[in-house]
Amino acid sequence: EARLKVVFDVSVDKKKKKKDKVKGAIRTDFILSAEIIVISLGTVATAPFMQQLGVLAGISVLMTIGVYGLVGGIVKLDDAGLWLQKKANAAARMLGRGLLLGAPVLMKFLSVAGTAAMFLVGGGILVHGLPTVHHLATAVLPNAGIWLTLGDALWSGIVGVVAGALALAVVEGIKRLRKR
Repeated sequence: EARLKVVFDVSVDKKKKKKDKVKGAIRTDFILSAEIIVISLGTVATAPFMQQLGVLAGISVLMTIGVYGLVGGIVKLDDAGLWLQKKANAAARMLGRGLLLGAPVLMKFLSVAGTAAMFLVGGGILVHGLPTVHHLATAVLPNAGIWLTLGDALWSGIVGVVAGALALAVVEGIKRLRKR
């Protein structure tokens, strides 16, 4: 009920809230897209230049259409819910209400899952791209079956969080220097 009150409250700047949601989604998707491009480049690193170019162009098109299209649809779920709420059909109104109640939960889940994915993928890129970090991981992790896979994911997550914290510290430091 509280969420529905916010949706119908005219004092809440819905355009700003929507812009903030979109900005956050674009930032997350941009980082994940960059990580996918890095992984793709690593996969075709020994291929001829034109093949590398073709693979990157194809992945770029698929990422743009697939990921940004999906994110755009998810961001518009609450708009679809509002539109359905205005219909005369009781089933449409019920579906609209479900979308309005479910969209914030879905957005929260996706923001947490997207952040975790960025740490895991980014950390994995660093672990496999920096020989010292990779050798440290193989020395620390147990060498048996699923534990190696779970340990590798955990190590990638830790490296991703540390790298993210360092990047945040640098960005915040630059912001403070600009203010002075």
